[in-house]
Amino acid sequence: MNFSQIPGQKEIIGKLIRSVKEERVSHAQLFAGPEGCGSLALALAYASYISCENRTETDSCGICKSCVKYEKMIHPDLHFVFPVIKGKKATDPVSDNYIEEWREFVAKTPFFTVNGWLDFIEVGNAQGMIFASEAGEIIKKLSLKTFESDFKIMIIWLPEKMHPASANKLLKMIEEPPEKTLFLLVSEEPDKVIPTILSRCQLVKIPAFSDKDTEKYLLQKFSLAADKAADLARVSKGNIIRAAELSENEDSSLANLDRFRGLMRFAWKRDIISLISWSEEIASTGREAQKNFFTFSLRLLRENLMMTLDQSKNQLVYLSGEEAKFSENFHPYINPDNAYPLSEEFNLGYSHIEANGSAKIVFLDLALKVTKLIR
Repeated sequence: MNFSQIPGQKEIIGKLIRSVKEERVSHAQLFAGPEGCGSLALALAYASYISCENRTETDSCGICKSCVKYEKMIHPDLHFVFPVIKGKKATDPVSDNYIEEWREFVAKTPFFTVNGWLDFIEVGNAQGMIFASEAGEIIKKLSLKTFESDFKIMIIWLPEKMHPASANKLLKMIEEPPEKTLFLLVSEEPDKVIPTILSRCQLVKIPAFSDKDTEKYLLQKFSLAADKAADLARVSKGNIIRAAELSENEDSSLANLDRFRGLMRFAWKRDIISLISWSEEIASTGREAQKNFFTFSLRLLRENLMMTLDQSKNQLVYLSGEEAKFSENFHPYINPDNAYPLSEEFNLGYSHIEANGSAKIVFLDLALKVTKLIR
């Protein structure tokens, strides 16, 4: 991964390059930004640039021995930690159990969600996590000397998913790492990273992509018409993953829209039998898919409230395609009186699913409460 492959973020890239040139590379850095801002891609490109044998003024060379191995993510001094699941390959899993799948998945695109990754490894009803056993693996790997590069680099994707036991074991190593060791933590929700880890890292804030950069990316990758690319770039609000999903009309987005549509239709009709069937159907999906539905629904509630408040004229509504068509007729049912309590119920449902609550009970409870609030 090179900096040139990232469609934007030039200011951040400039700062990262300067830190290498001026030999001011912090031993622990937290790349923090919203979903779809390219934070993982930046961490990969930064690691490659640090290790490049013939780096240029603006990027890694891409052809030296180090760059070739970094491109394939097989460099012996590059290590990864990311959320995995129990039971599929090990009862006490670590990232190395899934490293081949990780390399294959990231090679397709460095822009993806945690749900996309977990769907790829077919988690079923499990939730992805960085388990306590990972800490021992990290300490063992980083205690060794470097093989080929000046630095050993550990990229931890989504440290907010780290088990507290694992995080606490790493505190001393992150504060006082072995010589020539770098930690690059990549987070979408830094407020969920334990404070003692945060306090030991230099924060690198990654903003969302600009509409212009997102539009350029869509034009190059999907060959869209200019007006269509501009519209999707605005709707995605700097989230390059969502922009790609909208361009490809991704199945998961359509599935979530269909579930949301079904919930609201049955709730309005007060069709309890259908609501029970609806709750059982969504409860049969994996927990990551269920959390994804809650996130999708909260966004759709917000957009429909903006439509009800006539904010489309101020370009404060970010909908397109099937979502926009559905919302044209649906938005009058979302108003200032019920938007907040509805959002509270969806947020509560998300929390209960994350805490491993019974999915059938959580979704049936949600459906019955929506029935009261939607009228």
